[in-house]
Amino acid sequence: MKYTVSSLSALVILRITTGWHFLYEGLVKVTDPSWSSRSYLMDSGGFLKGFFEWIAENNTALTIADSLNAWGLTLIGIALVAGIFTRYAAYAGIILLGLYYLSHPAFPGITYLFPVDGSYFIINKTLIELAAMWVIISFPTSDIIGLERLFKKM
Repeated sequence: MKYTVSSLSALVILRITTGWHFLYEGLVKVTDPSWSSRSYLMDSGGFLKGFFEWIAENNTALTIADSLNAWGLTLIGIALVAGIFTRYAAYAGIILLGLYYLSHPAFPGITYLFPVDGSYFIINKTLIELAAMWVIISFPTSDIIGLERLFKKM
């Protein structure tokens, strides 16, 4: 696929900044031994509220979810920033962000204990970042600027 310098730059910046956000959020969770998603899951809304509350109340499920969440964020972030396995990372990011959205959908009438970044109607920052992942999948740049380029040359 041919890119202009401007479009390639924009797509690479999108990939790296989105990756940085994932990496930062993951490292915060991985390095804090007291971190848990329990309160976030207990604050869930929407039609899957019961499922997310079940995870929060089940110690084994919560431990697994916390580990998958923290390390998933970290590994997705590393892959996107480095430009390696970006399609797989973006698909994994879509799954993770989809779960976040289903846990805390921006639907009218649902209120949460934790503050939100404004009053949204269906679309929130989680859904916007999910759409950014779709763009990263649709316009792969890591084989031009990223570690995948090195593997492609080998």
